[in-house]
Amino acid sequence: MSRIFEMARLMQGNEAVAEGALAAGVRFFAGYPITPSTEIAEIMAERLPRLGGKFIQMEDEMASLAAVIGASLTGQKSITATSGPGFSLMQENIGFAAMAEVPCVIVNVQRSGPSTGMPTAPAQGDVMQARWGTHGDHPVIVLSPASVREAYDITVRAVNLAEKYRVPVILLMDEVVGHLREKVVLPALGEVEIINRPAPSPNVEEYSPYLPDENGVPPMANFGEGYRYHVTGLAHDEQGMPANDPKVLEKLLLRLHNKINYNLPDILFDEALYLDDAQVAVLAYGCSARSARRAVKEARAEGIKAGLYRPITLWPFPEQRVLEVARCAHTIIVPEMNLGQYRLEVERVVRERACVRGVHRVHGELVEPGDILAAIREVV
Repeated sequence: MSRIFEMARLMQGNEAVAEGALAAGVRFFAGYPITPSTEIAEIMAERLPRLGGKFIQMEDEMASLAAVIGASLTGQKSITATSGPGFSLMQENIGFAAMAEVPCVIVNVQRSGPSTGMPTAPAQGDVMQARWGTHGDHPVIVLSPASVREAYDITVRAVNLAEKYRVPVILLMDEVVGHLREKVVLPALGEVEIINRPAPSPNVEEYSPYLPDENGVPPMANFGEGYRYHVTGLAHDEQGMPANDPKVLEKLLLRLHNKINYNLPDILFDEALYLDDAQVAVLAYGCSARSARRAVKEARAEGIKAGLYRPITLWPFPEQRVLEVARCAHTIIVPEMNLGQYRLEVERVVRERACVRGVHRVHGELVEPGDILAAIREVV
């Protein structure tokens, strides 16, 4: 019996997220059950205690992320999972984690909205909320998987990026990927790359909690290890103390942006299919990308030069790569389960270089391959 056959299993997307988090070293979960993300909490509740970790069911989503932030400050890799309205409630603490530079991962398995909407119906309506949900001006990292195996891999990446850059990372799933079941072969634990947050020097007296290293990321001391520092959502200096000096605030916010902007090659992930000679490109993410792949292959079978660009990192927006697509294709089609949230960003970047068209569905069902193929045929 081969090793690959031995490791193959039928797995759900939400289960893959939980397994990926555990493989990445997550040992703390706090959350409030909400469809369609609940399986993640259920699995973590069962698995974490066996690994010496902690699971807490909190009274609501705001408290959940607050607990995750607190656990992360003690050195625990921490994660929470929610859906639609729960994600809205977490926004204030996402902003706090960004300002205080606390590593954590927030999984949002999107569902139809607004408000409580249709809890079991898929949607992609939280794309802009993931980018701009909090107040203030700060960068975010948002990743969106399209398959069960990728849900595992991207969860590992999300935890690693959170630790490496001391930022909250949002794993933007959707109900289809969350509840999809596929045959997967997971890597052995020894094959999973694990990244830990940058550690400070042993000299506790010289520790400056917000003094960046060469990558713009400050080393992070864990509470209880003898280092003393102040954590606040207020603008603060390199010691963590509140500051009203405009120069201090500007320096801080620019650094928060630059630690992401200067490391884009390490943060941006994507996939390209048949783009070398594509005259029509489909730009899709999450579950819509699954339909887009099918549509592109059927278009190719008809002799149409179609291609697929799939951003896995939704934010920061992959501007240069989208521009490269626009240099080849005369039309970019953006299928989404919303009314054009990501399409607007594509239009902003592409401008007159290519025509941008949307295929939008907000009826609680998947964008089908036939919808996208029809749009491809219309523009050739």
